[in-house]
Amino acid sequence: MEVILLERVEKLGQMGQVVKVRPGFARNYLLPQKKAMRATKANMAVFEKQKAHLEAMNLERRKDAEQVASQMTDVTVVVIRQAGETGVLYGSVTPRDVADALAAAGYKVDRKQVIIEQPIKTLGLFKLRVVLHPEVAVTVTVNVARSQEEAELQRARGGMVTAADLRDEEDEVEEAPEATETEDSEQA
Repeated sequence: MEVILLERVEKLGQMGQVVKVRPGFARNYLLPQKKAMRATKANMAVFEKQKAHLEAMNLERRKDAEQVASQMTDVTVVVIRQAGETGVLYGSVTPRDVADALAAAGYKVDRKQVIIEQPIKTLGLFKLRVVLHPEVAVTVTVNVARSQEEAELQRARGGMVTAADLRDEEDEVEEAPEATETEDSEQA
């Protein structure tokens, strides 16, 4: 089936191109999302009349997306999840979880805009793409941790923190006050 693209579609083509796609993809995705229209002579004429208007709207949406993208540089969000001793999550992190975390941080992002290439099933720091516009994407860091303290420790270390690392960190914090007390008594 041939369709005329009304906006840029990743891995398919630019606005105004006539591309051949499978009928199911056109019927179930491109046509209902108003990303394309059937490539008939009548629709080609309608597209040529609307082309200037569509390009202007696309440019305006792109400028808005670029403005949001400039605000989202180096954004890190924390997603708190339960996990086992080895750092494997009970479940996985979904695009909705990331979109909710971004919304809590003050960014309006739809879950469909969050692209997770590989499932997130462990604790740690992950780089994800957020497609704000077909031509504008930004990379966001997602910090998956069991608690806020663990998230801060992971951010400082730049990677996953295991339960043993947390126990070591707690032991260091508990040992530190004892050392200062013995030093004070030796000085007196």
